[in-house]
Amino acid sequence: MRPRKYGDAGQAFPIYITVVGGLLFLAFAYFAVGQAAANRNDAQTAADAAALAAAQEHRDQLAGAWAQSLLDPAEWQTIFEGEAEGLDPSCWRADQLAARNDATVLTCGLDGLLGYTVEVETNDTVGDSIVPGTETKKSKETATAVIEPRCTFELLGEGAGDDALPLLTCEGEKWELDPKGPEELLPQPEDLFDVHLAD
Repeated sequence: MRPRKYGDAGQAFPIYITVVGGLLFLAFAYFAVGQAAANRNDAQTAADAAALAAAQEHRDQLAGAWAQSLLDPAEWQTIFEGEAEGLDPSCWRADQLAARNDATVLTCGLDGLLGYTVEVETNDTVGDSIVPGTETKKSKETATAVIEPRCTFELLGEGAGDDALPLLTCEGEKWELDPKGPEELLPQPEDLFDVHLAD
């Protein structure tokens, strides 16, 4: 009886197909995971930007309130702690920055007196993949940005002149404030407050 040629090759072919099929499945699975991770990263970027924007707008309003109270140093500490009259909501800035990052703000609000927490959802879905449901799945992420006062001062005693203002020290930089000086020489919002994402 003559031996069959290519017997081993014939037996190996189904194994080869199975292995290749398995590798393709793994490749598509990794691709799906990558799509989801990229979508989550986009959501986190949008949330970070939105929270920072809202906090910076709030910081600018606090700095404006401080400038208006320049001649009343007794009010300074309250403003540095985040309390001031006439402050407007800052979530409109969060909406703007989320939109620029192709996302939508779901919730936005003050976190204490000196912070904003924002939750966003991506406008884009994860997309089609071998994982069921990803074609409609959107990513949601949350971020909190905090405002920290950078300045210290000591109120002057009764013997000081009526126009005398306390020496303001902001991260080692000293500001000798002149109430009659030009406004552009006053500390700017970024001199008075630091804004950063919460740890």
